[in-house]
Amino acid sequence: MGILWIVLSGFCFVAVTAIVKHVGSSLPSAQAAFLRYLFGIAFVIPTFASIYRANLGLNTGFKFIVRGVAHSAAVLCWFYAMTRISIAEVTSMTYLTPIVIVVGAAIFLGERIGIRRILAVAASFAGILIIVRPGFRDVSSGHLAMLVAAAAFSISYFLAKGLSEKLGAPVVVGMLSLLATLCLAPFAAAVWVAPMIDELLWLCLVALFATLAHYFMTLSFRAAPLSVTQPAVFLQLVWATLMGAVFFAEPADAFVIAGGLIIVAAVSLVALSDAAVRKGRRRRT
Repeated sequence: MGILWIVLSGFCFVAVTAIVKHVGSSLPSAQAAFLRYLFGIAFVIPTFASIYRANLGLNTGFKFIVRGVAHSAAVLCWFYAMTRISIAEVTSMTYLTPIVIVVGAAIFLGERIGIRRILAVAASFAGILIIVRPGFRDVSSGHLAMLVAAAAFSISYFLAKGLSEKLGAPVVVGMLSLLATLCLAPFAAAVWVAPMIDELLWLCLVALFATLAHYFMTLSFRAAPLSVTQPAVFLQLVWATLMGAVFFAEPADAFVIAGGLIIVAAVSLVALSDAAVRKGRRRRT
């Protein structure tokens, strides 16, 4: 069941990517990102009562604000990248976020990095070089935007982990939707163009698929450990490549697929390492 939920989550994420790719050609990326979160608020209205009861203090509120800013920056870069590079490239480079989290945990939290994690970081770096291929082709602004997005998403997920343990998922998800909408509003206003009805409907679908993707992902976390579900994430790259080839005339790139597979394998190695550590701790206790 864990693999089933992660496969469904990946399908929804690919649907989000494809719709954003379609709409991004007619709406500015900042405006599309803002409308996605604005419509997404409708799906988190039930969390407002939990936010009200949480009585957030200054320290917690500051963490939410930092997370909102970081996540908004990541979303802006992601939406921009969608208009510059292929769906498969965006999907492959999205997998870098867990690796950036590993490095960040070592630098800022003092966590120890074992040999498996060192190998995973090295393999991910090799994977990104295969995808981008600097020196063999021009590195576009879309590639650079995705690197920034991976770093910003990692900050967001860092903060989300601690906030979720303290306040629960409804409050964390609801606050992100509200703050991301507020943070993205000035950027959207600066480039605003009158959207067509069909564009608004497409972005409503983006909000729906994104919500479903996160819901299915949560179910997968409950049903099975990451060491079981993480390898299935590679199917998302397969679907993204097919989607780009069929609907956007983006030819399948063997280098992108190979690089994405290496990065997914590296992320899976981190998941296996974490599972081994947890298993060892349970045995000692």
